[in-house]
Amino acid sequence: MDTKEFLKKLSNGSSVSGFEYGLSDLITSSFKDHTDQITTDKLGNIIMLKKGTEDDSSIKIMIAAHMDEIGLMVKHIEDNGFIRFTNVGGIDPRTIVGQEVVVHGKEDLFGVIGSKPPHLQEPTEIDKAIKMEDMIIDLGYPKEKVLELVSIGDPITIKRDFKSLQGSRVMGKSLDDKAGIAVMYEAMLELSNLKHEADVYFVATVQEEVGTRGAFTSTYSINPDIGIAIDVGFGSTPELPKGATIDMGKGPGITIGGNIHPGLRDQLIEIAKQYNIPYQLEVTPGPTGTDGRAMQITRGGIPTLCLSVPLRYMHTSVEIIDMEDVKNTAKLLAFFISSITRENLEGLLCY
Repeated sequence: MDTKEFLKKLSNGSSVSGFEYGLSDLITSSFKDHTDQITTDKLGNIIMLKKGTEDDSSIKIMIAAHMDEIGLMVKHIEDNGFIRFTNVGGIDPRTIVGQEVVVHGKEDLFGVIGSKPPHLQEPTEIDKAIKMEDMIIDLGYPKEKVLELVSIGDPITIKRDFKSLQGSRVMGKSLDDKAGIAVMYEAMLELSNLKHEADVYFVATVQEEVGTRGAFTSTYSINPDIGIAIDVGFGSTPELPKGATIDMGKGPGITIGGNIHPGLRDQLIEIAKQYNIPYQLEVTPGPTGTDGRAMQITRGGIPTLCLSVPLRYMHTSVEIIDMEDVKNTAKLLAFFISSITRENLEGLLCY
Protein backbone atom coordinates (compact mmCIF):
# COMPACT_ATOMS: atom_id res chain seq x y z
CA MET A 1 0.00 0.00 0.00
CA ASP A 2 1.43 3.38 -0.93
CA THR A 3 1.59 6.20 1.60
CA LYS A 4 -1.25 8.23 0.10
CA GLU A 5 -3.64 5.28 0.23
CA PHE A 6 -2.56 4.57 3.81
CA LEU A 7 -3.22 8.20 4.77
CA LYS A 8 -6.65 8.04 3.12
CA LYS A 9 -7.63 5.08 5.29
CA LEU A 10 -6.32 6.81 8.39
CA SER A 11 -8.21 10.03 7.65
CA ASN A 12 -11.49 8.29 6.85
CA GLY A 13 -11.23 6.21 10.01
CA SER A 14 -12.34 7.20 13.50
CA SER A 15 -9.93 7.76 16.41
CA VAL A 16 -11.30 10.42 18.77
CA SER A 17 -9.02 10.88 21.78
CA GLY A 18 -9.70 8.01 24.16
CA PHE A 19 -11.23 5.91 21.38
CA GLU A 20 -8.17 5.40 19.15
CA TYR A 21 -8.58 1.61 19.02
CA GLY A 22 -10.57 1.96 15.80
CA LEU A 23 -7.28 2.48 13.93
CA SER A 24 -5.14 -0.07 15.77
CA ASP A 25 -5.57 -2.91 13.28
CA LEU A 26 -4.87 -0.67 10.27
CA ILE A 27 -1.67 0.70 11.78
CA THR A 28 -0.28 -2.60 13.07
CA SER A 29 -1.04 -4.46 9.84
CA SER A 30 0.58 -1.72 7.76
CA PHE A 31 3.82 -1.63 9.79
CA LYS A 32 4.26 -5.31 10.61
CA ASP A 33 6.09 -6.39 7.44
CA HIS A 34 8.84 -3.79 7.91
CA THR A 35 9.32 -3.85 11.68
CA ASP A 36 10.64 -6.49 14.06
CA GLN A 37 8.26 -6.17 17.00
CA ILE A 38 4.91 -4.50 17.66
CA THR A 39 3.37 -4.04 21.09
CA THR A 40 0.46 -2.05 22.48
CA ASP A 41 0.85 -0.62 25.97
CA LYS A 42 -1.80 -0.23 28.66
CA LEU A 43 -2.79 3.23 27.47
CA GLY A 44 -3.19 2.14 23.85
CA ASN A 45 0.04 3.47 22.31
CA ILE A 46 1.24 1.28 19.45
CA ILE A 47 5.03 0.78 19.70
CA MET A 48 6.68 -0.57 16.55
CA LEU A 49 10.37 -1.48 16.79
CA LYS A 50 12.67 -1.59 13.78
CA LYS A 51 15.98 -2.94 14.97
CA GLY A 52 19.30 -1.43 13.95
CA THR A 53 22.04 -3.18 12.03
CA GLU A 54 24.21 -3.60 15.15
CA ASP A 55 23.18 -6.63 17.19
CA ASP A 56 24.24 -4.98 20.42
CA SER A 57 23.06 -1.49 19.50
CA SER A 58 22.59 0.64 22.59
CA ILE A 59 21.09 3.59 20.70
CA LYS A 60 17.34 4.06 20.89
CA ILE A 61 15.53 6.65 18.77
CA MET A 62 11.84 7.20 19.37
CA ILE A 63 9.60 8.67 16.67
CA ALA A 64 6.17 9.79 17.89
CA ALA A 65 3.10 10.83 15.92
CA HIS A 66 -0.34 10.89 17.51
CA MET A 67 -3.12 8.81 16.05
CA ASP A 68 -5.95 10.49 17.97
CA GLU A 69 -8.16 13.17 16.51
CA ILE A 70 -10.38 15.90 17.90
CA GLY A 71 -14.07 15.08 17.98
CA LEU A 72 -17.34 15.32 19.85
CA MET A 73 -19.10 13.27 22.54
CA VAL A 74 -22.75 12.60 23.41
CA LYS A 75 -23.71 14.25 26.71
CA HIS A 76 -27.53 14.26 26.69
CA ILE A 77 -30.49 12.93 24.68
CA GLU A 78 -33.53 15.22 24.53
CA ASP A 79 -37.13 14.00 24.76
CA ASN A 80 -37.53 14.65 21.04
CA GLY A 81 -34.49 12.51 20.16
CA PHE A 82 -32.06 15.34 19.53
CA ILE A 83 -28.53 14.81 20.88
CA ARG A 84 -26.66 17.39 22.92
CA PHE A 85 -22.90 17.10 22.71
CA THR A 86 -19.58 18.44 23.92
CA ASN A 87 -16.12 18.64 22.41
CA VAL A 88 -13.12 16.32 22.82
CA GLY A 89 -10.02 18.41 22.15
CA GLY A 90 -9.84 21.86 20.61
CA ILE A 91 -12.84 22.46 18.35
CA ASP A 92 -13.97 25.89 17.15
CA PRO A 93 -17.81 25.82 17.33
CA ARG A 94 -17.99 28.16 14.34
CA THR A 95 -16.68 25.38 12.08
CA ILE A 96 -19.27 22.70 12.91
CA VAL A 97 -22.66 24.33 12.31
CA GLY A 98 -24.47 22.41 9.56
CA GLN A 99 -21.83 19.68 9.37
CA GLU A 100 -22.63 16.05 8.68
CA VAL A 101 -21.51 13.75 11.51
CA VAL A 102 -21.24 10.09 12.46
CA VAL A 103 -22.33 9.09 15.96
CA HIS A 104 -20.39 5.97 16.91
CA GLY A 105 -22.98 4.18 19.02
CA LYS A 106 -23.91 0.48 18.87
CA GLU A 107 -23.64 1.11 15.14
CA ASP A 108 -22.41 4.09 13.14
CA LEU A 109 -25.29 6.55 12.74
CA PHE A 110 -25.39 9.40 10.23
CA GLY A 111 -26.66 12.75 11.47
CA VAL A 112 -26.41 16.50 11.03
CA ILE A 113 -25.58 19.36 13.40
CA GLY A 114 -28.43 21.84 13.53
CA SER A 115 -29.08 25.18 15.17
CA LYS A 116 -31.66 27.95 15.22
CA PRO A 117 -32.09 29.32 11.66
CA PRO A 118 -31.10 32.98 11.15
CA HIS A 119 -34.71 33.98 10.37
CA LEU A 120 -35.77 33.10 13.92
CA GLN A 121 -32.81 34.54 15.79
CA GLU A 122 -33.20 37.55 18.02
CA PRO A 123 -31.50 40.74 16.78
CA THR A 124 -28.90 40.37 19.54
CA GLU A 125 -28.02 36.85 18.31
CA ILE A 126 -27.44 37.52 14.62
CA ASP A 127 -23.90 38.91 14.92
CA LYS A 128 -22.74 36.37 17.51
CA ALA A 129 -21.18 32.96 16.98
CA ILE A 130 -23.50 30.11 17.92
CA LYS A 131 -22.40 28.34 21.09
CA MET A 132 -21.90 24.59 21.11
CA GLU A 133 -24.50 24.18 23.86
CA ASP A 134 -27.09 25.74 21.53
CA MET A 135 -26.48 23.14 18.80
CA ILE A 136 -28.04 19.69 18.46
CA ILE A 137 -27.42 16.57 16.41
CA ASP A 138 -30.44 15.31 14.48
CA LEU A 139 -30.35 11.60 13.59
CA GLY A 140 -33.93 11.58 12.33
CA TYR A 141 -34.97 9.03 14.96
CA PRO A 142 -37.41 9.44 17.89
CA LYS A 143 -35.99 9.25 21.40
CA GLU A 144 -36.88 5.58 21.89
CA LYS A 145 -34.85 4.52 18.85
CA VAL A 146 -31.96 6.84 19.73
CA LEU A 147 -31.78 5.33 23.23
CA GLU A 148 -31.55 1.84 21.71
CA LEU A 149 -28.45 2.76 19.71
CA VAL A 150 -26.75 5.66 21.48
CA SER A 151 -25.31 6.00 24.98
CA ILE A 152 -24.04 8.98 26.93
CA GLY A 153 -20.29 9.24 26.22
CA ASP A 154 -20.36 7.80 22.70
CA PRO A 155 -17.80 9.52 20.41
CA ILE A 156 -18.81 11.55 17.36
CA THR A 157 -16.76 12.45 14.30
CA ILE A 158 -17.35 14.90 11.48
CA LYS A 159 -18.18 13.04 8.27
CA ARG A 160 -15.62 14.08 5.67
CA ASP A 161 -14.06 11.92 2.97
CA PHE A 162 -10.38 12.19 2.06
CA LYS A 163 -9.98 13.62 -1.45
CA SER A 164 -7.24 14.74 -3.82
CA LEU A 165 -7.07 18.39 -4.82
CA GLN A 166 -4.98 19.70 -7.70
CA GLY A 167 -1.36 18.60 -7.99
CA SER A 168 0.00 16.74 -4.97
CA ARG A 169 -2.34 18.29 -2.39
CA VAL A 170 -4.98 16.36 -0.48
CA MET A 171 -7.71 17.23 2.00
CA GLY A 172 -9.53 15.38 4.73
CA LYS A 173 -10.37 15.41 8.41
CA SER A 174 -7.84 14.71 11.15
CA LEU A 175 -4.75 15.07 8.98
CA ASP A 176 -3.52 16.47 12.30
CA ASP A 177 -1.82 14.17 12.99
CA LYS A 178 -2.53 11.26 10.70
CA ALA A 179 -0.12 12.98 8.33
CA GLY A 180 2.50 12.28 11.02
CA ILE A 181 1.58 8.58 11.05
CA ALA A 182 1.97 8.60 7.25
CA VAL A 183 5.42 10.20 7.62
CA MET A 184 6.46 7.40 9.98
CA TYR A 185 5.18 4.83 7.48
CA GLU A 186 7.11 6.42 4.59
CA ALA A 187 10.24 6.78 6.75
CA MET A 188 10.01 3.11 7.68
CA LEU A 189 10.02 2.21 3.98
CA GLU A 190 12.98 4.54 3.38
CA LEU A 191 14.93 2.94 6.24
CA SER A 192 14.50 -0.48 4.64
CA ASN A 193 17.04 0.70 2.06
CA LEU A 194 19.43 2.36 4.51
CA LYS A 195 21.85 1.18 7.16
CA HIS A 196 21.02 2.45 10.63
CA GLU A 197 22.78 1.47 13.83
CA ALA A 198 20.02 2.71 16.13
CA ASP A 199 16.96 0.76 17.16
CA VAL A 200 14.03 2.83 15.95
CA TYR A 201 10.77 2.90 17.90
CA PHE A 202 7.89 4.18 15.78
CA VAL A 203 5.12 5.10 18.22
CA ALA A 204 1.52 5.91 17.28
CA THR A 205 0.56 7.79 20.43
CA VAL A 206 -2.85 8.30 21.99
CA GLN A 207 -4.58 11.27 23.62
CA GLU A 208 -2.24 13.98 22.36
CA GLU A 209 -5.17 16.30 21.72
CA VAL A 210 -6.20 16.17 25.38
CA GLY A 211 -2.80 16.54 27.02
CA THR A 212 -0.01 14.57 25.24
CA ARG A 213 -0.75 11.67 27.59
CA GLY A 214 0.37 8.80 25.39
CA ALA A 215 3.74 10.41 24.74
CA PHE A 216 4.46 10.64 28.45
CA THR A 217 3.87 6.95 29.14
CA SER A 218 5.49 5.55 26.00
CA THR A 219 8.59 7.73 26.35
CA TYR A 220 8.95 6.67 29.98
CA SER A 221 8.76 3.02 28.94
CA ILE A 222 11.18 3.25 26.00
CA ASN A 223 13.60 5.75 27.62
CA PRO A 224 15.14 6.73 24.26
CA ASP A 225 18.42 8.51 23.61
CA ILE A 226 16.66 10.78 21.11
CA GLY A 227 12.98 11.65 20.81
CA ILE A 228 11.46 13.06 17.62
CA ALA A 229 7.90 14.33 17.41
CA ILE A 230 6.26 14.37 13.98
CA ASP A 231 3.27 16.69 13.83
CA VAL A 232 1.76 19.42 11.67
CA GLY A 233 2.48 23.14 11.50
CA PHE A 234 0.34 26.08 10.43
CA GLY A 235 0.38 26.25 6.64
CA SER A 236 0.55 29.78 5.29
CA THR A 237 -2.58 31.49 3.97
CA PRO A 238 -2.98 35.19 3.01
CA GLU A 239 -4.42 36.34 6.33
CA LEU A 240 -1.74 34.74 8.53
CA PRO A 241 1.57 36.42 9.45
CA LYS A 242 4.60 34.87 7.74
CA GLY A 243 6.50 34.51 10.99
CA ALA A 244 3.80 32.23 12.43
CA THR A 245 3.46 29.86 9.46
CA ILE A 246 5.35 27.54 7.13
CA ASP A 247 4.75 27.24 3.39
CA MET A 248 3.18 24.18 1.81
CA GLY A 249 5.29 22.36 -0.76
CA LYS A 250 8.59 23.63 0.65
CA GLY A 251 9.43 20.74 2.93
CA PRO A 252 9.08 20.12 6.66
CA GLY A 253 9.40 22.73 9.33
CA ILE A 254 12.40 22.13 11.63
CA THR A 255 11.48 23.57 15.00
CA ILE A 256 13.80 25.96 16.81
CA GLY A 257 13.09 26.74 20.46
CA GLY A 258 13.40 25.66 24.07
CA ASN A 259 11.75 22.30 23.45
CA ILE A 260 14.46 21.39 20.93
CA HIS A 261 17.99 20.09 21.47
CA PRO A 262 20.36 22.47 19.59
CA GLY A 263 23.01 19.88 18.65
CA LEU A 264 20.49 17.49 17.16
CA ARG A 265 18.74 20.35 15.39
CA ASP A 266 22.00 21.40 13.75
CA GLN A 267 22.59 17.80 12.64
CA LEU A 268 19.09 17.67 11.17
CA ILE A 269 19.72 20.85 9.18
CA GLU A 270 23.09 19.53 8.00
CA ILE A 271 21.47 16.32 6.75
CA ALA A 272 18.82 18.31 4.88
CA LYS A 273 21.55 20.33 3.15
CA GLN A 274 23.67 17.25 2.42
CA TYR A 275 20.83 15.42 0.66
CA ASN A 276 19.19 18.49 -0.90
CA ILE A 277 15.97 18.00 1.05
CA PRO A 278 13.90 21.20 1.26
CA TYR A 279 13.19 22.43 4.78
CA GLN A 280 11.95 25.47 6.66
CA LEU A 281 12.62 26.84 10.13
CA GLU A 282 9.71 27.00 12.56
CA VAL A 283 10.27 29.24 15.58
CA THR A 284 8.60 28.07 18.81
CA PRO A 285 10.16 29.72 21.89
CA GLY A 286 8.48 27.48 24.48
CA PRO A 287 6.80 24.06 24.45
CA THR A 288 5.79 23.03 20.94
CA GLY A 289 2.26 21.88 21.76
CA THR A 290 3.15 18.47 20.32
CA ASP A 291 4.24 15.12 21.74
CA GLY A 292 7.70 16.71 21.85
CA ARG A 293 6.79 18.65 24.99
CA ALA A 294 6.04 15.39 26.82
CA MET A 295 9.07 13.55 25.45
CA GLN A 296 11.53 16.25 26.50
CA ILE A 297 10.59 16.24 30.20
CA THR A 298 10.14 12.50 30.75
CA ARG A 299 12.44 10.70 33.21
CA GLY A 300 15.70 12.66 33.45
CA GLY A 301 14.99 14.52 30.21
CA ILE A 302 15.13 13.33 26.58
CA PRO A 303 16.97 15.27 23.84
CA THR A 304 14.10 16.12 21.52
CA LEU A 305 13.40 17.30 17.97
CA CYS A 306 10.19 18.26 16.22
CA LEU A 307 9.39 18.06 12.51
CA SER A 308 6.22 19.70 11.17
CA VAL A 309 4.27 18.96 8.01
CA PRO A 310 2.70 22.23 6.74
CA LEU A 311 -1.10 22.01 7.07
CA ARG A 312 -3.84 24.51 6.29
CA TYR A 313 -7.08 25.01 8.26
CA MET A 314 -5.95 23.10 11.37
CA HIS A 315 -8.68 21.61 13.58
CA THR A 316 -11.37 21.95 10.93
CA SER A 317 -12.84 19.20 8.74
CA VAL A 318 -11.03 20.43 5.61
CA GLU A 319 -7.38 20.19 6.58
CA ILE A 320 -5.03 20.30 3.58
CA ILE A 321 -1.47 19.02 3.17
CA ASP A 322 0.92 18.42 0.29
CA MET A 323 2.03 14.81 -0.19
CA GLU A 324 5.45 16.06 -1.32
CA ASP A 325 5.92 17.51 2.17
CA VAL A 326 5.07 14.12 3.65
CA LYS A 327 7.68 12.45 1.44
CA ASN A 328 10.38 15.03 2.16
CA THR A 329 9.72 14.90 5.91
CA ALA A 330 10.06 11.12 5.81
CA LYS A 331 13.23 11.29 3.74
CA LEU A 332 14.84 13.78 6.12
CA LEU A 333 13.83 11.66 9.09
CA ALA A 334 15.25 8.47 7.58
CA PHE A 335 18.59 10.00 6.58
CA PHE A 336 18.91 11.64 10.00
CA ILE A 337 18.34 8.31 11.75
CA SER A 338 20.90 6.69 9.46
CA SER A 339 23.45 9.35 10.40
CA ILE A 340 23.33 8.59 14.14
CA THR A 341 26.09 6.24 15.30
CA ARG A 342 27.69 5.28 18.60
CA GLU A 343 30.73 7.28 17.53
CA ASN A 344 28.95 10.61 17.00
CA LEU A 345 26.00 10.42 19.40
CA GLU A 346 27.80 11.72 22.48
CA GLY A 347 29.18 14.71 20.60
CA LEU A 348 25.78 15.58 19.15
CA LEU A 349 24.17 15.53 22.59
CA CYS A 350 26.75 17.81 24.21
CA TYR A 351 25.71 21.41 24.97
